[in-house]
Formats: sequence, C-alpha cells, structure tokens
Amino acid sequence: MIKNGRIEKIGTNIDVKERTHEINGEGLHLLPGAIDDQVHFREPGLTHKASIGSEARAAVAGGVTSFMEMPNTNPPALTQEILEEKYKIAAASSVANYSFFMGVSNDNIEEVLRTNNKKKEVCGVKIFMGSSTGNMLVDNYITLSKIFAESELLIATHCEDERVIKANKEKYHDANDASFHPLIRNVEACFESSFSAVQLAKKFDTRLHILHISTAKELQLFTNLFPLKDKRITSEVCVHHLHFTSDDYAQLGNQIKCNPAIKAPENKAALWEALLDDRLDIIATDHAPHTWEEKQLPYQQAPAGLPLVQHSILMMLEYAKAGRISVEKVVEKMCHAPAECFQLAERGYIREGYFADLVLVDLNDTTTVSKENILYKCGWSPLEGHTFPAAVHTTFVNGQIVFENGKVNDAIRGQRLSFNR
Repeated sequence: MIKNGRIEKIGTNIDVKERTHEINGEGLHLLPGAIDDQVHFREPGLTHKASIGSEARAAVAGGVTSFMEMPNTNPPALTQEILEEKYKIAAASSVANYSFFMGVSNDNIEEVLRTNNKKKEVCGVKIFMGSSTGNMLVDNYITLSKIFAESELLIATHCEDERVIKANKEKYHDANDASFHPLIRNVEACFESSFSAVQLAKKFDTRLHILHISTAKELQLFTNLFPLKDKRITSEVCVHHLHFTSDDYAQLGNQIKCNPAIKAPENKAALWEALLDDRLDIIATDHAPHTWEEKQLPYQQAPAGLPLVQHSILMMLEYAKAGRISVEKVVEKMCHAPAECFQLAERGYIREGYFADLVLVDLNDTTTVSKENILYKCGWSPLEGHTFPAAVHTTFVNGQIVFENGKVNDAIRGQRLSFNR
C-alpha cells in the first residue's frame, strides 16, 4: 500500500478503508526502482546530445527511478553556483529523482571543499584521474592529496592514467578504427590510475568509490571480506563491460567506443566473477549519449560513450533468466547497494516508510529495442534489434505512476535525493 509517496504497508492481505486505486500485479515481479550512480545527461551546454528531461524519461521507461549525474557539462560543474543551477533544471524537468556530483579541476580546491557543507544534499565529488569530456583532468598531486584528505563526501573517480594513454596514442598514431581503443586505453592505464586512487584513499582514510571497473587486473584492489556498509573503498561495474567485449568492435565500431574501453573477453569473465562474489559492489550504466552523426566520425575524432539507461535493468534480467545471476542479486547491485554506498535516505528497498520508488517487470513478456521505442534524445542504441526476454510494465517515482503502457507521464517531477551523512 502506497500513501503520500511512501510505502505505507506490506502484507499478503491489506485492509484498506479509504478509497484506493488497485493495480493487479499478478504474474509480475515488483522490484525497487534502480538507482544509477553514474550518468551523463549533458545539460547544460550539450543539449544537442541529451537533456536532463529527455534522459530522465528514458530512465523511468527502463525502471531507473533515481540518478546521479556527472559534472563534465558545459560549463562544467566546478562552482557551487553551477552545481545548484543543475538542480534547478532537474527540479523543473526531471521525472526521476536526481543528484549531481561536484566536479574537481586542478585549481578549484576551495570551491570543492565548500561542498562539505552540503554533504546531506550532494551525492559526492567526482575526479577525472584521466582525460575526459570537458577538460577536467586532475593530475596535480597536491590538489589530489588535499581533496582526498579534506573531503567529507564520497569521492568518485574515473581512473585512467594519462601518461600511459599518451604513450599508447603515439605507438598507435595511425589507429583507424575502434578496435584500437582497448590497446590505447589499455589495462595498464586503468590499473595504474586505480592503484594511485586506492593508495591516496588508504593514506587519508577517504571514502572512495571507483567507477566503471573494466579490467581483471584492477580487481585485486577490492575486497569481499566484509560487508558493503563497512567498506571505505568500493567499486562499480557498468552493464556494457558485462555485456560487450573487444570482439564486438568489428560489428559495432564507434557505437561501443567508451572510456574506459571495452576490453578483451577475459576481462568480462573476471568482472562477472567479481560481481557475483561481491568484490564489485554496484552495477551502473555510465549512460553517455552522443548524436549518431558524431559517432559516424573517424575513430580518432568520434566521441566516447554510449546510451544505456533505458535498457540496463532489461540487460541484467536477461542474464538472470539465462541463469548467470539471480534476480535478487540484480536488485542488490542496482538498488540496495547504491543506496548503501552513498548513504541514500530511505530509498533502494521495498520497506515500509521508504519512498515508493518501484518497478513492476514482466519476466514472461519481451522487449525489442527499436527506433520507435528508444527515448534517448540521440535516438539510437547499440542494442537496436535485440529482443530482451522481459519488459518494464510500470514505474513508480515517489508513489506516482510515471511510466505505464509504454508511455511516460510528463506531469510527474522527481525529488532531490538526500543522504544520511
């Protein structure tokens, strides 16, 4: 029973005296709405690719009810004023719940540390320890040390070593297709940067979360010896690194060009093993849309990133139906773990008193990805033509039906996420 945006009662037989709207979920599975801790919704400044409003619509159509968005927009979220402007945009346009990371550059230390005063209102601080969109590479050790030492928020890192990448670019200077991408942004680039981040976190006892782990070698940096709530260093794996391998560049090319790169098959196998034994804590998307025209550019000019937030739950439910992972484990990694990792207030579980962020899924239906049902503003997906053996039936955000019968209710607005810190 849902009342005032929250789960009022859970039971096999609920006696209700007031007038209610009953939804028959017979034959369906009710899951907590997914919480995606890493998306790029491109607003402000890059709205030819996407907007907070457009991608939030795609999210709820895929059963993702809350998102945490990255700072490499235009302008990048490097000041408190720009950060708050993004919250205003979301309040006016997002059908899903939202939070935004504070961005770090080599010269905005004091501005970043002002976020300590907002630790209950901001999901975390994001550091690109490797080049990415928006010229936000942070490679000054003094800057890194001060942020790791003094931030009271979780620090999320994109880890790829720029020196290794630069040397590989010179080695493969004539690279002319996406199959070179995992050779340029290789295992060593990821490991060296992740190792540095872990060393800094251990030195200063920082709450560190390393995003989109893509290599077998990095897995030695993480543990499953104690529960998530007790970990100071956590990790995330993205659906595309669990789904694709370097063998797929021949067919998909720049469509699956992303940073860190999709790599050789042995890495995918190791990521699955680590996900199932809890060395990897969270499943996310790193949803990063670009226009189809941009993706058709020659390899070295084509931007990195792919759109995924509408299909992440379906991807994982397909693996569940194939016996690779249980539905319970999917829920743990996409709903419970993000809530625990970020200390999210009253979300991520089906519990009395919690916000009613829920998704009904049908494991006996199918969903074929097509131009007609893709809601990303960019209008394409590397999964086009694929049929998933499941479907998102209904999505609730704060107790309100935001997606049903294939349609988004654009009158709904999500809420700013809050954190128990």
